[in-house]
Parts: sequence; structure tokens; C-alpha cells
Amino acid sequence: MVPHLTTALTGPLLELEKHFLDNATAIERWMRNRWQEHLPPFYGSTDLRNSGFKLAPVDLNLFPGGFNNLNDAFMPLCVQAAQSAVERICVGARSILLVPENHTRNQFYLQNVAKLVSILRLTGLEVRLGSLLPEITEPTVVELTNGATLTLEPLERHGRRLGLKNFDPCAVLLNNDLSAGIPALMNDLQDQWVIPPLHAGWHARRKSHHAAAYDRVTQAFGAEIGIDPWRINPAWDSCSGLDFHARAGEQELADKVAAMLDDIRLKYKEYGVGDEPFVVVKADAGTYGMGVMTVKDASELIGLNRKQRNKMSVVKEGLEVHDVIIQEGVHTFETLNGAVAEPVVYMMDHYVVGGFYRVHTQRGRDENLNAPGMHFEPLAFEAPCSLPDCNQSPDAAPNRFYAYGVVARLALLAASVEIEETESAVLAEAAA
Repeated sequence: MVPHLTTALTGPLLELEKHFLDNATAIERWMRNRWQEHLPPFYGSTDLRNSGFKLAPVDLNLFPGGFNNLNDAFMPLCVQAAQSAVERICVGARSILLVPENHTRNQFYLQNVAKLVSILRLTGLEVRLGSLLPEITEPTVVELTNGATLTLEPLERHGRRLGLKNFDPCAVLLNNDLSAGIPALMNDLQDQWVIPPLHAGWHARRKSHHAAAYDRVTQAFGAEIGIDPWRINPAWDSCSGLDFHARAGEQELADKVAAMLDDIRLKYKEYGVGDEPFVVVKADAGTYGMGVMTVKDASELIGLNRKQRNKMSVVKEGLEVHDVIIQEGVHTFETLNGAVAEPVVYMMDHYVVGGFYRVHTQRGRDENLNAPGMHFEPLAFEAPCSLPDCNQSPDAAPNRFYAYGVVARLALLAASVEIEETESAVLAEAAA
């Protein structure tokens, strides 16, 4: 029996949820038409924040690393969605090479890889793991704490294709976000699908590009069903040319934060919201919650102490931060056993396949939960996010989860648009 997520019933989203329910037919038709125009990413996950008056995504990951947190009850959904994703690439696909992150000591991440391998094998694919680690020079068995094992093998370049010894896969699936850049082995691959495409890695991707695409998606969606896009879209801005150590650009950053806080106050007044507004300043590229700070007053950005400057100046792989996105903060009303929580929704192809809650016992509802001390509640949603029940109240679990699924799919659609647009830019740059 799938556990019931009582946390999902916290927070007065009734008005927005009811609007989604009343317009479910139009929403699904609109979604279907959009996916005829855009190729969905193979997979993705998004962090949502539910403030009651607003339900919005605050992050979209194209290299999700938490499949181990999905309940096994939803394995059939994952397999069906993965099958659809594979068929989009190659109906006759027989094999796939999965390239994971280099986290060989992170048991949680490795269990994610194992779950992903299980899903892919159930679609009828031969799946093998190719490692970017230089010390992996021969097939190496890694034991997991749950009794499972993974075999990592050294990647090999075969002409303009990537594979392993005696293994030439139909496609390469990245579960590595390429923060450190494109490895030489992966340059100029031809006649082989690489998914997500290389330019979707954090060496090239920017959160501000995604935010701009999401702006357009929500404008169109809001016009379709008659809602203010702000209800599902955090305001944002960007700031470039920063040097946190040298304090270069901090006044410009503070001015932009002050302007955004003023705009949020106006929207709060419009909707009768009594909460204190805040913004989140985070590195424009990167993941794992690095390079993130919450700001309630622009003066907090002037004269950051050494610890704060160190925190903001470097992200994964030691990359320096010079560009940030300023994002409207969205409070979360979700709680689990008294601790603040936020839903994380997982998708494959254009389907929602499950979700779980990120929980932090030491953080408030206006703080970033993707930080040391967080934990995940490996509970699947009580019902698939695609099955609302109009016979129940708007905040009944299937209907709240439907609302989550709608907003998550909008974020995934924006990611699809973002990938298409950045590919055009990459091709134009290469041609020049």
C-alpha cells in the first residue's frame, strides 16, 4: 500500500487547484499540443514551493539523481514513460550507455543509478555503465549497502561514437551534469544520440535561460486557462560580472534585489498576502544547492563577510561564480512531522512518474531546503499526478498532486524550449 502523504494537505491552495480542476480538459489538450511542437527531455525533476497563494517551481534539474527516492509502487509508470522516451529516439534501440557522476562513495547517488538501470532494462534495453573516472581502467564492481552491485567500465572512443570495450550502444544517456565541461571523449560525437544533449550540461546551461523560457510558457498557459502567470511563476532577474571576493558588482546586485523586493510587495498587496517577501540569489549555473543565499533586505548584500563570500563565490567542481540569478522567494507551507518540506516531482518523457519530499528540520519556510542537513522522505505520491478526481475537494490528495504535476510539466516544457534555443545558439557559434 502506498503511504498517504498528509503533508500534501497543508496549505490553502484551494482557489488555484479548483481552477486547474475546472480547466483540466483544456489543460491536457494544451499540453498535448505543446508536446507535438517540442521534444521532451528524456528525464527531469523540479523542486516546487507551495505558499498557498502561489505554487511555483524554483529549480529544474535535467540530470536527476534521486530515482532511489521514488516508491517502487510507481515503477510501472517509470518504465512506461522510459519506453516512450526511448521510442522517440530510436524505435529499434537495443542498448544504451549510462554515464553517471563520479560519486563512487555516495551510496544514495549510486542507489539512484541502480534504480535508473532497473527502469531502463525493463524497457528491453541492454544497459551498461561507462565511468569518466581516470582510475576506472577495467570493469569494477561497486557494492551498494542495500546488497545490489553496479559494474563501472572505462569509456572508450570508437571513431565518432562513444562506448565500452566490445559495446557500441545506440545512445548515450548522461546522468552527469558536466559541470567541469565536456570531456575530450565526448567531443564531436556523430551518428549517436547523446541525451540530454551536451549543451544542457552546467558548463553551458544557465538558470536565467530557463527562467526566460518559463516566462513565455506561463504567459501562454495563463492566457489559455485565465490565470495570472505570477501565481505559478517566480519573478527573476540576473546580474553578471560579479566577483564576491573582490566585492565587485555588489552594489548593482543590491539595487536589483531592492527593485525586485519592491515589485513583490506590490503583488503581495494585490493579493492580500501578509508574509514578508524575500529573494534567493544563486549561481546562474550549477546544482547541489551551492552558491545560494536568501535575502530579505538589499542591505544584506553590502559588505558580505568572508564566510558568505566564500559560499557564494564557488560551486561544484570549484568553478567561480560571476553570474547570478535573482529569483523571487516562494514560501513553503508544506510540513512533515513539524519540519519544513517541499515536493520534488520526477518526470520522464512528458509524463510525471512520481515524487518525494525534501525535508529540513533546521530551516524555515522562507529558506533554501537544498542544503546540508536535509533528508528525503521516500514516499510516492498517493496517486499519479495525472489523475485528478473532480468528485473530491480541490485539496484532496489526487487534486493537489494534479496541481503539482501541471506546474512541474510546465517547467519541463520550458526546459524543452530552453534546450532547443540554446542548441540553435551553439550551432550558430560553431558555424561562426
